[in-house]
Amino acid sequence: MSQLTSTSDSILASGDQSADFVELFFDLIFVFAITKITHLTAKNLDIPQIFQSLVVFWLIWWAWTQFTWTLNTANTRHHIVRLCTLIATGLAFVMATATDRAFDAGVLWFVIPYLAIKALGAGLHFRVSPVEGGHRAAVAGFMILSVSGIVAIIAGAYSDPSVRAWWWLGAIILDMVTGFISGRSQGWRMQPRHFAERHGLIVIIALGESLIVVASAIYGEHISQELIISCLLAVLITCLLWWSYFAWIQEHMEERLNKLKDAAQARLGRDAYSFIHFPMICGIIGIAIGFEKILGHPHDPLSTQIAIAMGGGIVLFIGSTAASVWASSRTLLISRLLLLLILAVAIPATIGRSPNLSLGLIVIGLTFINTLEWKKSRHFAK
Repeated sequence: MSQLTSTSDSILASGDQSADFVELFFDLIFVFAITKITHLTAKNLDIPQIFQSLVVFWLIWWAWTQFTWTLNTANTRHHIVRLCTLIATGLAFVMATATDRAFDAGVLWFVIPYLAIKALGAGLHFRVSPVEGGHRAAVAGFMILSVSGIVAIIAGAYSDPSVRAWWWLGAIILDMVTGFISGRSQGWRMQPRHFAERHGLIVIIALGESLIVVASAIYGEHISQELIISCLLAVLITCLLWWSYFAWIQEHMEERLNKLKDAAQARLGRDAYSFIHFPMICGIIGIAIGFEKILGHPHDPLSTQIAIAMGGGIVLFIGSTAASVWASSRTLLISRLLLLLILAVAIPATIGRSPNLSLGLIVIGLTFINTLEWKKSRHFAK
């Protein structure tokens, strides 16, 4: 009991902090938002809807990643930190339920919780940042630069829905510029294990949600041989995606992050995690959309839209994992790049045929890269 009390006294994180249950609770709400985005996009797979979904999801992602940086610095067992995280969780719930209203008259139900989460995260980050070493100055600089993006978000909320996405695209660009500029500061301090663990958790929860999408898609469907095969292939693909990230890449990136210090460490956290993990999660959404469409109509031939959603999702996920490793250690994963080239040709060739053919090709491709990288996974498993 005395040990628990001592670890909860300071609002600053200790050097050996790992992800806390309150953070997992927070993450689950954001994955609920991912599920909402998945269903919203699956209803209308056209370019305008995909564009709007990407813009909204970036805002959701940026709110999550900003709070992740905050909790990386904070002691998540401290009562103030936990209270702030639970308040942010409630705000995230309101924001998630309003994702389908982001481009209609109910936009403020999305925007106000989003801005409140960012403000709460920024305020808490400033509070828990030590003055020594320039950490608080780095956080303050980030907060100042973030104002421009917030202005663009508010302007978009009060603009016509037909141009709102363009205002918010401008906010996204400003967010990225803010990240690049503030990442140059020497004051950042990170806990690599905690930071890598948080991103690993969001990946694994998102993959789990894709299986829930599979289960939801087949609810009430007539059981047939095609449906059973599609389900098995979808589950197998999800397991292979899990293996392709967690077998060795997650630990490899954490190890590289741990070797760096100060600004170099912050830049890698920004690039390999905050930036590159966004298209990685987008890839999972695309794959889930493909699963939902295929399992909802297992006897229909594969359409161009579904092939693009699912194939594009695989490309984004595998390409992002390769990009993360390159950003971390300048290691080029030839097998993953080769898979991208093969699938870019193979999946379009299955359009008009049974969707199980496309699913089977993806299984073969993922099995191929996981087998080639087996030695790396064994090395990190030791």
